[in-house]
Amino acid sequence: MLKYLKIKNYALIDSLETEFFSGLNIITGETGAGKSILIEAFGLVLGERASADAIRTGEERAIVEAIFEIKNNKLIQSFLKLNEIEILEDLILRREISTKGSSRSFINDSPVSLNTLKSLGDLLVDLHGQHDHQSILREETHINFLDDFAGNEIRLQNFKNNFTEFSSLIISRDELKRKENELKEKKELYQFQLKEILEVNPSIDEEEKLEQEKKIGDHAEKIHSLAEEIYLKLYDSDNSALSILSNVKRKFEELSKIDESFKNSIDEIISAEAITKELAHTVDKYRGEINFSDERLEEIRQKLGALMMLKKKFGGSIETVLAFKEKLQNELLLSENFEAELSKLDLQIIEKRESLAKLAKEISAQRKTIALNLEKDVEKSLVELGIANGKFKVEILNIELENNSSSEQFVKINSKKIELTQNGIDAVQFFLSANIGEKPKKLTEVASGGEVSRIMLSLKSALANADKVSTLIFDEIDTGVSGRIGFAVGKKLQKLSKTHQIISITHLAQIAALAQNHFAVEKIETKNRTTTQLKKLNQDERISEIAKLLSGEKITESSLKSAKEMISQV
Repeated sequence: MLKYLKIKNYALIDSLETEFFSGLNIITGETGAGKSILIEAFGLVLGERASADAIRTGEERAIVEAIFEIKNNKLIQSFLKLNEIEILEDLILRREISTKGSSRSFINDSPVSLNTLKSLGDLLVDLHGQHDHQSILREETHINFLDDFAGNEIRLQNFKNNFTEFSSLIISRDELKRKENELKEKKELYQFQLKEILEVNPSIDEEEKLEQEKKIGDHAEKIHSLAEEIYLKLYDSDNSALSILSNVKRKFEELSKIDESFKNSIDEIISAEAITKELAHTVDKYRGEINFSDERLEEIRQKLGALMMLKKKFGGSIETVLAFKEKLQNELLLSENFEAELSKLDLQIIEKRESLAKLAKEISAQRKTIALNLEKDVEKSLVELGIANGKFKVEILNIELENNSSSEQFVKINSKKIELTQNGIDAVQFFLSANIGEKPKKLTEVASGGEVSRIMLSLKSALANADKVSTLIFDEIDTGVSGRIGFAVGKKLQKLSKTHQIISITHLAQIAALAQNHFAVEKIETKNRTTTQLKKLNQDERISEIAKLLSGEKITESSLKSAKEMISQV
């Protein structure tokens, strides 16, 4: 529900702030006072296109701000959450346009795109009249009106879930076919690349081990010489470390006979002898194992060269080569199983298509049944609203595809290929004949203005319990109707205001008298400038305003009396 509206520097509006309320809000005012400007400005904050020409002369920018009550409105809260916008107690929309032609949009002080603002505006307000913010004139919305009237929400959601799964299966099947064709072209290349890798047969850490083995092979003679020298110096020479330690031990034994404190030193010498013998044994064993042939060294060099070639061709490291090998094996394995996988997906698509056909026929049958009720309800309202010979028709069509059509979005019904969308198999169009003897025409071809607004009012009355948009704005819905019909229009608005917030601009006293909240638009000239203002009227001001609607600018005693009687009868 719209709670507050602020407009600054827009056309004739200098600064305007007003509260709106639940129920029936009526706006009146003289022709040219700025009622339409008020609606245009409000349209900006709902995402309508802006023009710098509308900025008040002498100002650099215009600002429109609207505050909506969204308590318990899960649809709006879901929208905000989906778009990562902070959820506050109230919803604040703001639009700024500058003389430079730039425009900025905000939701709860978060900058958003104009499309995001418009999408949210469509959920908050339906604005009807001489304005392009009219969902009834968008043919693609007709099916939604019918489904709302039918209460199809749960059944449709089930269908849409199945449709999404169906579409995903088709995408998967098409992707698999594309993959099959691609693999057919690349299979020989993949086989050749896999053969290259398998012939080398690399493994993790193999390259590091081979490099170490090559290093040893390249220095085998030096290693053997150094090992032999170490062995001789440790163990097998007259002046070896072991001989020296043995001689030192004997000296310590002689010392310990004189001074027993050297006994511990003897134990350390014995330990040193054991370590020296172990080192000598280790290096002697290593020396004996060094038997590196030129053939083995050449073999290692060739393997390292092959590994280098693989790294250069397939990724820069042995890890990436092995990952590429696994990918090739999987791709080639897949190429051998395409037929089975495609058959499996084709079967799932057939089963899902049959399931969708069943659900779509059920939904279509319900639409056709409920369409008759909607036609009757709307035609009854049209008579009450002054379109006495109005004929409202709901046409439900199926689009048949040619048998050679490449589209996969279809179901088979009575051996015919019927186009399938997320709404089922139906395309819905509203038709209207406003005059007797005229053939009904597409509603989208009917002139906009009061007539379209009354059709929308009839639809909104029929859909009152199902409609999710809480605020309806009617711009001069009473255009071209008499006072008697105007009163009927007003009663419709009054009834609709029990389930929606209604804001209606009118020039008829019969409608204005039904207002729960009455506002007047007026032009004021101050300091050689013309300004449009909006004022909420008290009871006495209401009587004067309605009297003015009855008698013109000059209020008479008779018109005041009539105004009081009209208000008292509400």
